[in-house]
Amino acid sequence: MATFLYRLGRFSFRRRRLVALLWVVVLAACAFAAAKAPTAPEDGFSMPGTESQKAFDLLDQRFPGGNSNAADARIVFVAPEGQRITAGPNKAAVEKIVADVAAGSQVKGALNPFDMAGAVSKDGTTAYSTVSYDVRNTDLTDATTKALEDAAENGRDAGLTVELGGSALVPEGELGGTTELVGVAAAAVVLLITFGSLAAAGLPLLTAIVGIGVGVASIVAIGMSTTTTTLALMLGLAVGIDYALFIVSRYRTERAEGHGAEEAAARAVGTAGSAVVFAGLTVVIALAGLSVVGIPVLTRMGLAAASTVVIAVLVAMTLLPALLGFFRKAVLPRAQRRGGQRAKDGRPNMGTRWARFVIRRPLAVLVLSVLGLGLISIPALDLRLGMPGDESKSTSTTQRRAYDALAHGFGPGFNGPLTVVVDAKGSDDPKAAAARAAEQLTATDGIVAATPPAFNEAGDTAVLTAVPAGGPSSTDTTDLVHTIRDEARDLRTETGATMLVTGTTAVNIDVSQKVTDALVPYLTLVVGLAFLLLMVVFRSLLVPLKAALGFLLSVTAAFGTIVAVFQWGWLADTLGIEQTGPVMSMMPIFLIGVVFGLAMDYEVFLVTRMREAYVHGERPGEAIVTGFRHSARVVGAAAVIMIAVFAGFIGMSESMIKMMGVGLASAVFFDAFVVRMTVVPAVLALLGDRAWWLPRWLGKILPQVDVEGEKLNRGGPAAPAAPAPTAEPGPDPVRV
Repeated sequence: MATFLYRLGRFSFRRRRLVALLWVVVLAACAFAAAKAPTAPEDGFSMPGTESQKAFDLLDQRFPGGNSNAADARIVFVAPEGQRITAGPNKAAVEKIVADVAAGSQVKGALNPFDMAGAVSKDGTTAYSTVSYDVRNTDLTDATTKALEDAAENGRDAGLTVELGGSALVPEGELGGTTELVGVAAAAVVLLITFGSLAAAGLPLLTAIVGIGVGVASIVAIGMSTTTTTLALMLGLAVGIDYALFIVSRYRTERAEGHGAEEAAARAVGTAGSAVVFAGLTVVIALAGLSVVGIPVLTRMGLAAASTVVIAVLVAMTLLPALLGFFRKAVLPRAQRRGGQRAKDGRPNMGTRWARFVIRRPLAVLVLSVLGLGLISIPALDLRLGMPGDESKSTSTTQRRAYDALAHGFGPGFNGPLTVVVDAKGSDDPKAAAARAAEQLTATDGIVAATPPAFNEAGDTAVLTAVPAGGPSSTDTTDLVHTIRDEARDLRTETGATMLVTGTTAVNIDVSQKVTDALVPYLTLVVGLAFLLLMVVFRSLLVPLKAALGFLLSVTAAFGTIVAVFQWGWLADTLGIEQTGPVMSMMPIFLIGVVFGLAMDYEVFLVTRMREAYVHGERPGEAIVTGFRHSARVVGAAAVIMIAVFAGFIGMSESMIKMMGVGLASAVFFDAFVVRMTVVPAVLALLGDRAWWLPRWLGKILPQVDVEGEKLNRGGPAAPAAPAPTAEPGPDPVRV
């Protein structure tokens, strides 16, 4: 591996103009293809195998005139204080607004609340109208959404309080370019402080931008939606900067040791580049493993992001050494550029001082670190999953105000109605079966209202709407859905009809259950494959095991932080969180996938330098100090960059975006600074030589990948390969 990458780095350095030109051509071609590609449809949210999805599919099949994925809107009217919405002027204003909306070109229908049963609250102060559209929300024109907003404004001018909800409203796109620009700016500052050179700070940014440009343009060119590119853009920027950061740092080290520019670039790619390849593989495993969950949109996002990571690795292996050929001296420290001085590689720095502090008292440091992370993880025991809806939005949004108005006027369950589909095709008397289903629903504890069954033209399928007593994200509503589904078995036995529960609330419950069920298989697959990969990299059993257990510590601490903030309300006012509630269903899988990849990045970059020093003859404690001297500052800089990027999301108004920011930033902090910088050296110090133990029979089976570049240090690429030592417990014979 090291020899191949050494030659690749040297070739890229020598043919730098050709390599740079090729990447420019690739970027231009991908950008051209993306520009010419037709607009991709937005990803539909489907969950094959769940009851709610089966119900949606049945509705599309039995009610061909309807579209279960079509956009909808809800207009909520509240009368002025002391008045009723049914009063003459108020009623006339409401009817005019509904008529104006119904006249829209993409509107299928808008129901007059005064012609609907139950659309006016019992106290007469609140009413609502449901608007249905012919197309999905992503296909609504600007004129259609503007007409809805203008109608609401006209109602406000008439003295009413008018708020809007539903899928027809265009979400506020806060994850656009601003966040990425803030992340790039933060990265530039950290890189400049780390390297003290504009060129050295600029190269990682430049290569990362090229990588995400090629990756995202390719995703768009092959017809994937813009939603799919979100994770790819974020991770492409993250790993692109990280990978280039480590190779540039190694290049500066090689130059300080007296190597020429070409040799230093080749050695940097051969050594640090080997770590980059294996770190990239762990990220790809984590992202591709998202397909285990069984949610198509999540699978597409994972595969798209994995492809961007692969491109980031290729850019770091080829374009970066080519650019080093153009800036061979500009990336060096100022003193070395001016006077050709060589850095004193053995002088202490903050990394060595910290490493020596840890290895002098490893047990105390380990116990305190584990106890601290354990305490932070305690709230995770109360983790509740759900899909936050309009109730989690800021009160400054019309969706949240509409939610509150409906909850106040009609009860909290009105915002999360359940759609019950009765498939009576196998029943001798479909109408009697549907009537029996309605009786069961009405008699179920927790249901406050249920509509009469509405049949399709064939008369074999009926739809009912049931309003629960609790809110959409409450545990009572979750229990209620499970109760109705249990009762469906009795209905089937009695009548032969099948009853299915769907709707937004039921879909969210199914998403949470599906993600929960997939957590253990996903963790097993990802951690298992990464364990095998790290075993090949480090030729050790205990080092990969320690890496996996350390990751579990950091990710559970991150879950504890999320629960404490978003469920329990700690620091909620400080962070601008107006409503606590369940954790977003996708968050555990998303957090595990992203953080696992970044955690293994830091593990590989930090521990490979320790392994390299160990196989070259240093004692275990000395190897730990050497690894920290070379890598701690760079790993710390990479982590600070990631934390700064993710923390930028915390300032957004959307609760889900805040949750992503808090979860990712805290997870990176815990993993980089507590686990990798503290727990790892403490464990390695306690294990000593045993940390690098590998059974001889297993050492013969595992491939020799030479990540440490031992072959390069024993005579260059042409020298015969020498296997890495297979250490047994006890003193290493090399140092006897």
